[in-house]
Amino acid sequence: MRWKYRFLAAACVAALAVSSTVPGYAQQGQQPKTPAEQPSDNSDDTINPDRPGIADGSTVVGGHRFQIELGVQHEYRSDSGSSEHTWFIPTLLRFGVNDHWEVRVETNGYIYDRLFAPGAGITRTDGYAPVAVGFKHHWQDSKGPEQPSLGVIFRLFPPSGSGAFASSHAQYDLRLAADWDFAPSWSLNPNVGFGRYEDSNGTVFTTGLFAMTLTRIVDKRIQVFADIALQSPEQATEARMSTIADAGITYLLDKNTQLDASAGTGISGRTPPHPFWSVGYSRRF
Repeated sequence: MRWKYRFLAAACVAALAVSSTVPGYAQQGQQPKTPAEQPSDNSDDTINPDRPGIADGSTVVGGHRFQIELGVQHEYRSDSGSSEHTWFIPTLLRFGVNDHWEVRVETNGYIYDRLFAPGAGITRTDGYAPVAVGFKHHWQDSKGPEQPSLGVIFRLFPPSGSGAFASSHAQYDLRLAADWDFAPSWSLNPNVGFGRYEDSNGTVFTTGLFAMTLTRIVDKRIQVFADIALQSPEQATEARMSTIADAGITYLLDKNTQLDASAGTGISGRTPPHPFWSVGYSRRF
């Protein structure tokens, strides 16, 4: 299944939890986070999308708000003379219930895949990716370096999608997300959790998830970021761990609109792309 990595080592989150007491697929995922210094009502802050980096943020969009996050992503894979180009449209819709809860609908949208294999020539396939429904719950605001912002994200993938990209089983994942403003203009955004996914052979398996995004605020409009993510195991038949990394930039057009661009590559495992790139647009209403 090609969905976002979001994996994080439990030790990392444990360390964040201690500081607060004094206080996520085999593909690229989502985004740099604006340091979470504002309360979760988002009444005076700027848009804070869950793209384009890998880890998702801990804050919600705010009560009675709607946010759409769209992208275009290209991934390349090669193996034993074969090559594969995959295009898709990652889409996240976020509906704010109140200052602590949001409802989420997420999908990779329309997928186009072009595979070249020696002796077989070129095969073209398209269809629609499975759709996930879920929620994010934010329960702790940031108070600077002493207390990170904390939240939890749950996604459920009913059997859905079309053609070669359809799923046959229900899948889900659950992740703890944190935003830690550990220094001026710097933020660390870790996720840790587990998922129950369907692999490319249709076999369901349980896997551990880790992701982390490091963000640097350059000025009032520009941020740069770097990500790393792990999944173990990467498939039901593969005990190995998959690793992916990327970096990118975001540009704030106005208080409610952000543009982004990122690129990265798989480091280990059979499923990650080598390389991938993405551009995106996020808008809050």
